Parts: sequence; structure tokens; C-alpha cells
Amino acid sequence: MAFVDRIPLPFLIIITLFMLGAPFVPEPHLVEKARMLAEGTLTRPLDIFDVFWHLLPAALLGVRLIRMRTRSPSG
Repeated sequence: MAFVDRIPLPFLIIITLFMLGAPFVPEPHLVEKARMLAEGTLTRPLDIFDVFWHLLPAALLGVRLIRMRTRSPSG
């Protein structure tokens, strides 16, 4: 997990925001995929991979923030 600690936090935040919103027009992929999931049409492997691809930076950011919180001395 040390590789997550080496990613600069500002870079990780920017990449996360970009990937959550990309492509910005006509609508973000995650909005489209959430709609497909709700309708039960999220079945193609490419669509499922796309969801994981767009959520990967957010997952890394979450891991990074949790690791930062658990390492900091509680006061």
C-alpha cells in the first residue's frame, strides 16, 4: 500500500474529480452507468469495466485518506 502513499494528494484529488465527471458532455459515464444499473441493462463487460475505471481514482483517494487518518496521532 506504500504506492498509494506516494501519490501526491492534490494530484489524486484532481484526477478523482476529473474521472468522476468525464466525459462532461452530454453526461458523465457514471450517471449513464448508474441509470443502466437501475434499469438492469448494465451487463456488458465493457460497461462494467468502465464503472470500475471511473471509480478507481476515488477508491485510491479513499484508501489514501483512511491511511492518513489512521497514521496521524489522535489528540
